[in-house]
Amino acid sequence: MSGVLSRRAMLGGAGVMAASLATGVAEARIPPKDMGPLIGRGYRAVDEDEKGLWQQMERVEEEVAGSNLLIKDPRLTGYLGDLIGRVGGPAAKDMRIYLARIPEFNAMMFPTGFTVVFSGLLLRMRNEAQLAGVIAHESAHFLRKHQLRQWRDVRRKTDIFSFLAMGAGVAGGATGVYAGDLVRLAQFGTLLSLLRYNRVLEAEADAMGVRLLAEAGYDPDSMSETWAQLIGELDLSAKYRRKSRDRDFSIFSTHPSPDSRMADLKVSAAEVRQPGRSYNAYRDRYLAATATLRPTMLDDQVKLNDPGASQYVVNTLAKDGWNGLLRFHEGEIWRLRNRSGDEVRAAQGYAASILYADAPPDAWRWHGIMLMKQGRGTEARAAFSRYLQMAPTAPDAAFVRQMMAS
Repeated sequence: MSGVLSRRAMLGGAGVMAASLATGVAEARIPPKDMGPLIGRGYRAVDEDEKGLWQQMERVEEEVAGSNLLIKDPRLTGYLGDLIGRVGGPAAKDMRIYLARIPEFNAMMFPTGFTVVFSGLLLRMRNEAQLAGVIAHESAHFLRKHQLRQWRDVRRKTDIFSFLAMGAGVAGGATGVYAGDLVRLAQFGTLLSLLRYNRVLEAEADAMGVRLLAEAGYDPDSMSETWAQLIGELDLSAKYRRKSRDRDFSIFSTHPSPDSRMADLKVSAAEVRQPGRSYNAYRDRYLAATATLRPTMLDDQVKLNDPGASQYVVNTLAKDGWNGLLRFHEGEIWRLRNRSGDEVRAAQGYAASILYADAPPDAWRWHGIMLMKQGRGTEARAAFSRYLQMAPTAPDAAFVRQMMAS
């Protein structure tokens, strides 16, 4: 594929990869004690099947590494690298991690040991333990050689190369764009779409993920908590959209029984807890690591114009305390939806936001606009003045000064 990956290509190809890799739900829970790694540090492909798969995935990694979607923040990517080093098991030193600016709940581990994490996943995590749980689950797929095991199963059942020939059509249908430049990505997506983890493999990843998480000192209950948050988000999104709660491009979207999956994770978490040992969530460390990206992540999420999902995300993060940034984006959710009564709700969000010291400049701007619409000119001008103090070089500064003078 020529050029770098676009966001639409990543969603059309890699999003399909992640959703399809996460299919199935465990028929029976597998105890964490029964799960151990099948590979160690320095592992390399050993037979022709695996070598062929690795060759394909090395090309994928080249494309991902050159994508303009990657967030190239050395401090944040270093933090993620340290995190996978803690929960990646014996092969952690061989794993690589990439962060893509895509506002979806998603992460994916590839057969050669590199991971792509979407910014939307980081936004939704309340603490480091929750993020570590997702990464531990993905690492377990690699450590248990799930991609290779599923690949061999598919090879026995179908002519995989006939599916690869359909790659361009898959990309075009998924992204709604001409697929000429997406053929290679589509081939990768089609390739991985054939490697849908069966129910046993998914159960293994759950069991080993919980074990890796607890061994690293993280609260093992964080995995079921993350699952519960996703269920709640999908439910509220579906309610607003009047559709089923299944949603494309979600790491867990294709699981038919997420409630039973969550219950199994709770049981496994209880099994791996050791009496007398303390387990941590590391919330403060996580918030510090993601602080500079959080405004962008919230903005990207709200602009998806999925008010149910966005409202759930904001309210979930607010369980640890409201702040000006969350209140502002609460107002943005309703302003962008723009239905009857939404302007009042938006105005309330902006008014609440400016009561916090961390209110962003745009909170003052929109608060002023709402006040102006209500005929409260003096208060509106005061809000605009505060906005200009915080953002004197804003692109709309001249327009705001004009509104103040009117």
